[in-house]
Amino acid sequence: MTVWTVITDILSSPYIIAAAIAWISAQVTKYVVASARAKNFRQFKHLYVSGNMPSAHSATVTSLTTMVGLIDGFDSPLFAIALTFAAVVMYDAVMVRRASGEQGAALVQLFGELKSKIALPRVAKGHTPAEVLAGSLLGLVIGLIVFFVIL
Repeated sequence: MTVWTVITDILSSPYIIAAAIAWISAQVTKYVVASARAKNFRQFKHLYVSGNMPSAHSATVTSLTTMVGLIDGFDSPLFAIALTFAAVVMYDAVMVRRASGEQGAALVQLFGELKSKIALPRVAKGHTPAEVLAGSLLGLVIGLIVFFVIL
């Protein structure tokens, strides 16, 4: 097995294709939404940052889980693993990362009040439940399209 064969196998995997399309679609949607809100289509950072609408994490894991269910069966051990993984990622996006983001915002405010000269990083705010739901629905649709149209 050559390196080229491995790369070709990875890039032709319907699981990888669905996940990649879901992630790219979510990031492009973030860019369009942010640009429309700002009435300025130079919001390019939204093509690669985390957070905002829709959740690329949720879209990616949901498309992958959808593909596993459709290809390997919804009663397969692999689907159970994918579904559990998706649930953990989405829970983390709403609960853990959001709480960390709120703490980060409080620290930024505190440092601002202290007139600190410390360079403050961007605060990643995590996701709202609506952002995670939108990402999940996008991932589901992408998974169905890849399975029924592309395969």
